[in-house]
Amino acid sequence: MPSAPGSTAGRSSSLRTAIAGAGMIGRVHLDAVRRSGAPVVGISASTPARAKEAAAALGVERAFDSSEAMVTSDDVDVVHICTPNDAHARLAVLALRAGKHVVCEKPLTTSADAAGTLAALAADSGRVAAVPFVYRYHPMAAEARARVLDGRAGDVRLLHGHYLQDWLSLPGDTNWRVDAVTGGPSRAFADIGSHWCDLVEWVTGHRIADLTAVTQTVPRHGADGPPPVRAAGPEAQRQAAGAGRPATEDAVQLLFRTDQGATGALTVSQISPGRKNRLWFEVDGARTSLAFDQENPESLFVGSRGENTTPLREPALLSPAAARLSTVPGGHPMGYLDCFAAFVRDVHAAIRGDGDGDGGRPAALPTFDDAARMVRLTETVLDSAAQRSWKEVS
Repeated sequence: MPSAPGSTAGRSSSLRTAIAGAGMIGRVHLDAVRRSGAPVVGISASTPARAKEAAAALGVERAFDSSEAMVTSDDVDVVHICTPNDAHARLAVLALRAGKHVVCEKPLTTSADAAGTLAALAADSGRVAAVPFVYRYHPMAAEARARVLDGRAGDVRLLHGHYLQDWLSLPGDTNWRVDAVTGGPSRAFADIGSHWCDLVEWVTGHRIADLTAVTQTVPRHGADGPPPVRAAGPEAQRQAAGAGRPATEDAVQLLFRTDQGATGALTVSQISPGRKNRLWFEVDGARTSLAFDQENPESLFVGSRGENTTPLREPALLSPAAARLSTVPGGHPMGYLDCFAAFVRDVHAAIRGDGDGDGGRPAALPTFDDAARMVRLTETVLDSAAQRSWKEVS
């Protein structure tokens, strides 16, 4: 069957891809790779038996006995790492040293030092190394960025918003991400707060320069359990473990200043009942305000003193950067899986060297450098909460 106009299927078909991890996010990666036209030639899981089950269920040709064997295989060109967080760095190092291109889920690593080392290794390798901060790929988020960069919004003064979920709001809610060893020392901020910060920094061109944070961890014993731990860090984790609480934060509230003089506020929560995946931000400029809601991604709020408008996603009316991501006509809703597919297409464009940015790398593509910055930011948030003070982001 011939490829549709503008399709990358033929150009991506030689990039043999394998996926480490067969959980929800691994299946999202698999769908995105297949939509790009590239073959998924292998999969690994926590055990050989689970890998075989996943391969059979997902129609993948080969089940690898271990992720280590998969990421170093001569039969693989691109590796997607979708394992629990504590395995990210080890597998990414193996893959890069084996000459693979790497897509690694965030957080890139569970410490800033390890993230910086890994980003440097990726740069030295000459391979494409990307992290799926995929909310950059919503067309209307890209439209917000275009309106900031071309001056229509005016000088950015204020950044604010939230990222709210509810999957840990009940006393019995848990999974591997709650564990501070497997998931890392931060959960809510590393898991979803990093998405918000990456997206808002990308939209505005500002960087969070210093911040003060408060974290909260709630009991898992029911309504009559002990009061929440108020700070992060080793002592708080020991207190949490002794009280039967998870050793990572459920919520974070953040005040910050940027390197260009704007101020901001962010609430991150995985304990907000009824909020499934509510990433919302507003950028208040001197001329207009721009607001984007990931759960309603087909429009953008544009506010001014004289008139408020809500432009809809219509490719012919969008900036070139937003129109590029708008792959179906207006009125045909696009969402999260479309963002993931666009991200993978950009990974493949970077591998081929035919992206729209410097050196053939797509301008929107989030790299290991971007991911390492978010790990540094996460550590700063935890340090600030533990010490109850303002901290500079290194």
